[in-house]
Amino acid sequence: MLQKIAITSISSISPLGSAPEHIWEQYLKEETLISNTTIGETAALASRLPDNLKDQVEALRNSESKYKNLDDSVLYAILASRKAIENAGWKEGDDFGINIGSSRGATQLFEKHFQEFLETGKTHTLASPTTTLGNISSWVAHDLNSQGPEISHSITCSTALHALLNGIAWLRSGMAAKFLVGGSEAPLTPFTIAQMNALKIYSKSTAPFPCRAFDRQKTQNSMVLGEGASVACLEVGESQNALAYIEGIGFATEILEHSISISAEAQCFQKSMKMALGEIDSSEIDAIVMHAPGTIKGDSSELKAIELLFGDNLPMLTTNKWKIGHTFGASGMLNVELAILMLQHQKFIKVPFAEAQQERKSIRKVLINAVGFGGNAVSIVLAKS
Repeated sequence: MLQKIAITSISSISPLGSAPEHIWEQYLKEETLISNTTIGETAALASRLPDNLKDQVEALRNSESKYKNLDDSVLYAILASRKAIENAGWKEGDDFGINIGSSRGATQLFEKHFQEFLETGKTHTLASPTTTLGNISSWVAHDLNSQGPEISHSITCSTALHALLNGIAWLRSGMAAKFLVGGSEAPLTPFTIAQMNALKIYSKSTAPFPCRAFDRQKTQNSMVLGEGASVACLEVGESQNALAYIEGIGFATEILEHSISISAEAQCFQKSMKMALGEIDSSEIDAIVMHAPGTIKGDSSELKAIELLFGDNLPMLTTNKWKIGHTFGASGMLNVELAILMLQHQKFIKVPFAEAQQERKSIRKVLINAVGFGGNAVSIVLAKS
């Protein structure tokens, strides 16, 4: 029998804030945190960190000379990780593994250094080590003085949930007893916005809800970017500190029909959700936190996959991207955070403009989805502790 895995802590910094009680208060408000902003010299819709968190990021940047040259994606991960291990009762110097990934990584620094190169023909001394893919986990390990393995990876928008899969594999192998997993993303840069606009998936809406994630009636793509980091502490076995238990995991990759989209019926999601359910009856899933990026094809294909798997007995469906935008590699763990909050408070957070759903009396098990460019889907089943 597979060992039980507990989530003993989860921490994040995002447009929602960082304190769990404040994050929950924000979810209870049927208002988006997306607004018009200036990114470089580009005007765009986005969801930014609140000013108090920006101040914390700058304080961290200035706290050590070594941190002054780090990308925001690294600093976000450090701040979230410090709080996560504190809440789990772990200590600096403990033996625990780290796997924190990112879709785009140090894109702010990379764009800055590349611009300097174009202008001068030279690069900053630290341009290479501070923009490498393994930069996040290694700096978190340095900051926490951890003694276990450290892993970084990029699997686009499913990065954080793939980190969770990796952590579970290490724990069940017996090679580690504790693992810190998650994702971090600081994608609000001119080049990233230009890329999303080139794909014709970015929202141009001036409506009260610029991102229409999980709107069945939308006729235009409406993805919007957000920023932040979210990490969770995983431990083997039952724990008095458990926020939730991982009851199922699933993953799948499908043959791409297009370089940026999945199939019309999201074969990858059908496979990953079926694998995550295992022997769990589909009727036991009370809610699904969808990936739902706000694009027409992305939302509709995931919904079709859910309908094919669950039939007429659909769980309650939700997403948080209408509120905080798409945080790429961090988004999957922010979905896990929403699922845990709903399990704790026994309240479903609906999408305010979505069609009315039949709400269930209790929330016992929640399925979380994530997928990225490349058709790499992950599904997780969480159960109430």
